[in-house]
Amino acid sequence: MTKTLVRTPDEQPRKKRMPKLRDGVVKRGSTWSYVVRVKDPETGESRPRWVGGFATEDDAKAARDEARVKARRGEYIDRNTITVAEYLAEWIEGHAVEIKPHTLKGYRDMIRLYINPRIGTIRLQALRPSAITKLYRDLLTSGGRKSSPLAPNTVKHVHTVLRKALTDAVLVDELLPNNPAERAKLPRTQSTEPGLMWTPAQLRAFLDTARSHRLFAFFHLAAYTGARRGELLNLRWTDVDLDKPQIHITGTAAVLDRQRVEGTTKSGRSRVVSLDLSTVEVLQDHRARQDEERHKLGDSWKGGDAYVFTTGWGDPLFPDTPSSLMPKLTEAHNKQSPENQLPHARLHDLRHVHATTLLLAGVPVHVVAARLGHADPAITLRVYAHVIHEQAATAADVFAKAINESWEPPGSHPC
Repeated sequence: MTKTLVRTPDEQPRKKRMPKLRDGVVKRGSTWSYVVRVKDPETGESRPRWVGGFATEDDAKAARDEARVKARRGEYIDRNTITVAEYLAEWIEGHAVEIKPHTLKGYRDMIRLYINPRIGTIRLQALRPSAITKLYRDLLTSGGRKSSPLAPNTVKHVHTVLRKALTDAVLVDELLPNNPAERAKLPRTQSTEPGLMWTPAQLRAFLDTARSHRLFAFFHLAAYTGARRGELLNLRWTDVDLDKPQIHITGTAAVLDRQRVEGTTKSGRSRVVSLDLSTVEVLQDHRARQDEERHKLGDSWKGGDAYVFTTGWGDPLFPDTPSSLMPKLTEAHNKQSPENQLPHARLHDLRHVHATTLLLAGVPVHVVAARLGHADPAITLRVYAHVIHEQAATAADVFAKAINESWEPPGSHPC
């Protein structure tokens, strides 16, 4: 016989009482939560969004009111627990195809060395401008090796990477209502201008010494066009038109993980740079020498007939080759001419000599900018501000001279 268990009224199991929701706010355990209805932009349906973890009812109500306003404006963003480091990892992977390999490596280094160790564990939606300001300040004072100060330009690069990523967090991923990096205070740094540069006479002396080297044309072209190192190393003979005469700069070469890689120019745009007749002759001589090397090596020649500047075996040059060669040529000149010493200069300084010489000669800034491949003449103005100021100091005399030379005394015109 089966027995049936009968409970007395006092023994009946009690139903768990649900917390009472009052105007969108409810207490759950020891914390408070709120609920807000948000319209799905794709379906148009309104759905509830729960947010909890508030210490007091007033905190929950304040957050609820703010969320309701944003929901009405279509600006509501769901709470997300992703950290800064987690988001940056996703962001950099998502942009790996779009960013140049060399630039991508720089971004990864900035994130790994400077951003993640300091703010990587912060929840992305909890990141505030004050935390980013502190990041920049700490990097300037102790962000380098062995807690040494980090270079101001490096801190600027960190800011650039972080600002780009957080802009996407706002506009693309819709995880943030605004970009906290835009409101962070980037430490003031003095604008960097090219230091002491060679005079035209010093440049001529250097080129005279380099004339006997097989890569003389590279240094001549760098000085006479202002092109970047990587742009010249990417140059093909098909980009050279000695009849017009001009070169067509379409890309750049760099080193990434000890491998030579090629990509677009820094601005992402190609440009045409005119040549003078002396440069045409230099390139003609360089082409003849390269043809001799190729014929001499025969089947051992590796480079075909593509690159303007190659090794003695025909391979395209690595960027470090001309950079390391320049101080050697400078040293050779100084040994040959102890009375006419050349100061130390980098390969990139040839570009600065080119730009400075043109600006001091009165060539318009926008023409120099186009020749250098600057995306905006404002870049040229900023980098060569000292040259512009030097020109400005003589502007009054130039104007007065022009007016005085064209002035004629009253009554000098024939009747």
